[in-house]
Amino acid sequence: MGAVESTEREREPLLGPAHPATNTQPVLSRVYGRRWVVLTLFSLLGFMQGLVWNTWGPIQNSAKHVFEFSSTDIAVLVMWGPVGFLPWLLFMWLMDKKGLRASLLLSAFFMVLGAAMRSVPLKDLQYRRWLIHGGQLLNGLAGPTIMGAGPLLSTTWFAPDQRATATAIASLVGYLGSACAFLIGPLAVPAPNETHIFCGTIHSTHNHIGDRIQYVLYTEFGMIAALFVAILFYFPSRPPIPPSVAAASQRLSYRSSICRLLSNMRFLMIALAYSVPTGVVAGWAGVLDMILTPAKINQVDAGSIGFWSIVGGCVFGVAMARFADSIRGMLKLILVLMFAGASLAATWFTLTCLPRLTHLPSTEATLYTSCILVGIFINSSIPIFFELIIETVYPVPEGITCGLVTFLSNLFTGLLLFFLTFYSTDLSWLNWCLTGSCIFSLLLLIFFRESYDRLYLDVFVSV
Repeated sequence: MGAVESTEREREPLLGPAHPATNTQPVLSRVYGRRWVVLTLFSLLGFMQGLVWNTWGPIQNSAKHVFEFSSTDIAVLVMWGPVGFLPWLLFMWLMDKKGLRASLLLSAFFMVLGAAMRSVPLKDLQYRRWLIHGGQLLNGLAGPTIMGAGPLLSTTWFAPDQRATATAIASLVGYLGSACAFLIGPLAVPAPNETHIFCGTIHSTHNHIGDRIQYVLYTEFGMIAALFVAILFYFPSRPPIPPSVAAASQRLSYRSSICRLLSNMRFLMIALAYSVPTGVVAGWAGVLDMILTPAKINQVDAGSIGFWSIVGGCVFGVAMARFADSIRGMLKLILVLMFAGASLAATWFTLTCLPRLTHLPSTEATLYTSCILVGIFINSSIPIFFELIIETVYPVPEGITCGLVTFLSNLFTGLLLFFLTFYSTDLSWLNWCLTGSCIFSLLLLIFFRESYDRLYLDVFVSV
């Protein structure tokens, strides 16, 4: 097995006639202002998908109090996100054959239905828990398209000097949604040991917390429904004229793409370098409140740590993507530097959480700093990884490539959360998994041989 280079036939642009006549002007590429509307709608839907996925982890104590969830239930609620990636081949086929609009509408429909199921105010707790689990699963089914289609959208609508930036925005806003859940959840839903006064009457903590959770669920449902209507009325699959030579070039078929990906050793290396740390950090962040509880970090502070770690990664990721757009051909170097920093930060956080063994100071400041650095380095690497992976396997379609790597990432998230259902007493092993995944990715990146087939097409082939 090895890297399979693209052929001249595969690089041949679709624009213009095959045998242009003398004095015939070629059809030029074009970018449209509406691309920002398309990117905004896609990103907002990704934001809501991440927000719904991470609803329960930041308010686990309150959810246990109201719905009688156990720690295993909380882990399973988070695990429904990775489980939703099991039929990823179907979603990638739909994206390849019917376009981004059809696949995104289906994903948005799953999200609306799932949010509606979670919001049904049943009194029977057993049925209510089943509806909540079902709603989380439906939201997870939207993941393959929303998490994997960002690079396809950027290639379809954006010029080469804006592609990495558009990929970063489309890919990271979903993580921003999960970050906002860390902030919104603890602020909107009180902890179970509080009482509240309303109209001069003291209401029980149980009833008040239940009302606040219901308010959050209704609000999320309304926002998703509004986005579904907006996408239904306006979300074209592609612009009338492609924005670049690469966007107009012939791509491999669905079956040929899968075969090429699975037989390309360089792709498997970079796919594992991406999927192992991002999958582990997603599961780790989903239960961050449980990890920080032994360090005497309360629900609100744990939510703040999770929020800033992901927000830092999103901001830094967009900045690095903009840098990659301006200085091309440096994607591997950027990733190596990122994961060197991620390995150090994860090691620092792991050792800080073991003060009895390491005698390192375990304070809010050190936990905040190390955790935020982990989020910055790992989450900001996602769009850079996507761009490097697409360059490596071009002309495989972007949706199929990123669908496969996001499936692998969620597979590792699911495995981590699956083991969490059995080993939920002492969670220090989760921190060691995070550290090991960063070091593993760094080693793979060091030995990875980069190539830029798509960039070659845009730079050296004129339309």
